[in-house]
Amino acid sequence: MYQRDGHDYPVYHDPGPPPHIDSQQPKAADRIGELKLASAEYQWGFALVAAWASHLDPADGVLWDISPGNIGNAPELPQTLAEYQAFYNLLEGGDAGQGHPLNPHTGQPYEKQWVPRADYTRVLAEFWADGPETETPPGHWFTILNYVNDHPLFEKRFRGEGPILDDLEWDVKAYFALGGAVHDAAVSAWGIKGWYDYVRPISAIRWMADRGQSSDPDLPRYDPAGLPLIDGYIELVQADDPLAGEEGEHIDKIKLKAWRGPTYIADPDTDIAGVGWILAENWWPYQQPTFVTPPFAGYISGHSTFSRAAAEVLTLLTGDPFFPGGLGEFRAERNRFLAFEEGPSIDVVLQWATYRDAADQTSLSRIWGGIHPPADDIPGRAIGARIGVDAFALAEAHFGQPATAVAEEFTADRPTAFALSQNYPNPFNSSTAIAFNLPHQEAVELTVYTIVGQQVTTLVQGVRATGRYRITWDGRSDAGVALASGVYLYRLRIGTQVETRKMLLLR
Repeated sequence: MYQRDGHDYPVYHDPGPPPHIDSQQPKAADRIGELKLASAEYQWGFALVAAWASHLDPADGVLWDISPGNIGNAPELPQTLAEYQAFYNLLEGGDAGQGHPLNPHTGQPYEKQWVPRADYTRVLAEFWADGPETETPPGHWFTILNYVNDHPLFEKRFRGEGPILDDLEWDVKAYFALGGAVHDAAVSAWGIKGWYDYVRPISAIRWMADRGQSSDPDLPRYDPAGLPLIDGYIELVQADDPLAGEEGEHIDKIKLKAWRGPTYIADPDTDIAGVGWILAENWWPYQQPTFVTPPFAGYISGHSTFSRAAAEVLTLLTGDPFFPGGLGEFRAERNRFLAFEEGPSIDVVLQWATYRDAADQTSLSRIWGGIHPPADDIPGRAIGARIGVDAFALAEAHFGQPATAVAEEFTADRPTAFALSQNYPNPFNSSTAIAFNLPHQEAVELTVYTIVGQQVTTLVQGVRATGRYRITWDGRSDAGVALASGVYLYRLRIGTQVETRKMLLLR
């Protein structure tokens, strides 16, 4: 519980503050490195949003294979600035996911789907913004649940096991679990938004551009708090530039290669704004002119939190991380799907192998849409993952079944050192407890692997407060599948510290 201006701010799953930019000289020499790092993350993140705004014109000739064989299956979530920069592709767009080599349900590779990158990014931004029928982000995941329920290859077995449930029992359990998860996601995300009250890209990009450029002290308009220059994406207006103005009033201002905005669209049924060089002071998110930047804080991304929580619930509920048949699809018809400009230029089929892949596409859509930087996205994914697992366990307890997900107990004291205990009991049959001490608030990840290093489940992921933790695990994978007897490894990562121990599961 935090306080400000006489008001209480309850914050759940507190990720800590987002990166801020320091526009003044640091007052203490020992803070210079800290402030420079925070400013660098702030500037890089919002510059990435500006650069990705150049990916919204199908005339640029860039083609992408958007099949699950090429995208999705993202690696572990980043935690440091260097990891963020490796996770997101600053200039070309997208993340570090390499796709899935095979569809596990067919044993065959996924068929390639080559489309203009800009058709993919525009469809993605509009599809996930509020749902194709304005269901809102959490409601959109009920649409996806209904898609799964109606799939001809899907069998309504709770956790993918046991008898097929009748439609009513399945619907009650599925809607209850998913509804609880997205409500919890809303409570956490909006509590964090309210307390940290963080800026949106349209404000940050325009503000930094007004300060100038932060890349070269020898160039005009240098300001350490300005936008970083990126050739071909973020540049200074030159005297011979068409943007210079009749009296040269815009010379040395910042210009962006970006979506040109709604003023270039007279008829949304026939016009495309396209991408071109614009003054940064005129930058727009890729959204409808009547539905632009939400009037509340950005950090953390509600879309990322809702979607990852929902993906975890669907994974546990169905007992399978993959969509039925290994493939979920949504078709956007040529020149019929986009609402505020013409497009897409060809038929585009959004495809997802896993529920997490769909959630990750949601997160990326908000960057291409100009609504969130990476700093909003990743904490939302991490918190959503934790909420989804916890909410499903609580829902399952209401069904009169054992909570087979992860239970986490927390004691709020101040241990003096990092410590990971041997699990108890060990060997174990039905469940075991893993305890660790956290001497200061830090990003934590507790993961279980097979003896050959294959990841089977993540028990803890995200920032945790100082204290002592006891995690109870029932020997199931992330997909809810009971693991076979054998030796397993559990690895605790706290910041840069990593410790691994063995445990023995006996069925």
